[in-house]
Amino acid sequence: MTPKALMHSIPASADDGHGTIGEILIASGRLTREDASAVVEQQLAHKLPFGDAAIALNLITREDVDYALSRQFDYAYLQERDQTLSTQLVAAYQPFSPVGENLRAVRSQIMLRWFSANPLHKVLAIVSPGKGDGRSFIAANLAVVFSQQGERTLLIDADLRSPATKGQAGLFKLGSGLGLSSILAGRAGLEIVRAVHSLPGLSVLPAGAIPPNPQELLGRLAFMQMLNAASQEYDVVLIDTPSGGDYADADIIASRAGAALMVARKDKSPTPTIRHLAQRLQQCDVALLGSVLNDV
Repeated sequence: MTPKALMHSIPASADDGHGTIGEILIASGRLTREDASAVVEQQLAHKLPFGDAAIALNLITREDVDYALSRQFDYAYLQERDQTLSTQLVAAYQPFSPVGENLRAVRSQIMLRWFSANPLHKVLAIVSPGKGDGRSFIAANLAVVFSQQGERTLLIDADLRSPATKGQAGLFKLGSGLGLSSILAGRAGLEIVRAVHSLPGLSVLPAGAIPPNPQELLGRLAFMQMLNAASQEYDVVLIDTPSGGDYADADIIASRAGAALMVARKDKSPTPTIRHLAQRLQQCDVALLGSVLNDV
């Protein structure tokens, strides 16, 4: 079969991501069918993979090849030109970076120590002793890597102390609107959860409006009922929390979750405050899975 005949056999669309790299690049508009024919000629002449041949001809970039591979293997991530989410979601924009690798390593440890240990383990709280420790950053990026693994993932922002435009609503650019506080007040249900369409399998429940009584709302039976309902719909439920050193909210949330992951920031989080929060959680029978040191 000649290169031209080979390219004529490529379907006009491979939007489902299950075609060859060439099919996916053509379907996504990154490569024309005419250029693809030239790539095949280069590929056969120099015995190169299709992607490398296309790069050698300056027709596509390495980013384009990574995109096609992610489509082939159902591994969702975003291109830099896609500004639908915050670039702080490193796992979504730079999944092959050292930070992305570290996040996947943390994901593996969490799976082994909690989610895979018992089929009833579906919920995990992300806690830290102070503000600015990077707790929301870690929670959001862990949610991304869990969804990239194929887990149906729900990220709940349970920080009812911060403005609605901050936290997970800011990272995922959800704007203002109904959120967790609305559910706890009995004014909404899980139907208000927002699906992140650019990252299949990932959904986010923002905090919503700041209530006057966040600790009381989190202590209500409605919070536990909501977590039970979420556990029926999702494989992994991650909960972002307020500063554990400032409020007792984190204790309540972690107790309802059953387990927690500690986040600390290098050269910022004092060891005594970390130890104190860990002791509080253990007194509440929370399984402390380990800690993540930010900014290393």
